[in-house]
Amino acid sequence: MDFTDQQTTSAYSKLLGIEPLSLGDGVAEARLPMDEHLRNRGQVMHGGAIFSLLDITMGLACTSTHGFDRRSATLECKINYLRPVAEGEVICKARVLHAGKRTLVVEADVMQGDKLVAKGQGTFAQL
Repeated sequence: MDFTDQQTTSAYSKLLGIEPLSLGDGVAEARLPMDEHLRNRGQVMHGGAIFSLLDITMGLACTSTHGFDRRSATLECKINYLRPVAEGEVICKARVLHAGKRTLVVEADVMQGDKLVAKGQGTFAQL
């Protein structure tokens, strides 16, 4: 799916440094490089930054399902953090599991190389 920066980014995603990589049929991929402003007191990537990457990428997967002429909003989202990120970048891959008339269920993996950093699932409303 072809997309423009205006269609896939927001002021918030730009502030964090999230970069959309691809959109397909019910799937999306985005990356987040480590930057000093993303570190927590333990000097690893803040869980909120990882959660934001996951939520934004799942939202993009919803968009790839219903198109840019509709919007979606997060109703609920759950995440499991599995390992810290001290350096480098993480990539989130999201896929729509169920696309109903009013809601979508999406899952996502946040990876650093071949290591699973976090796993999440969310429910989104079609607006």
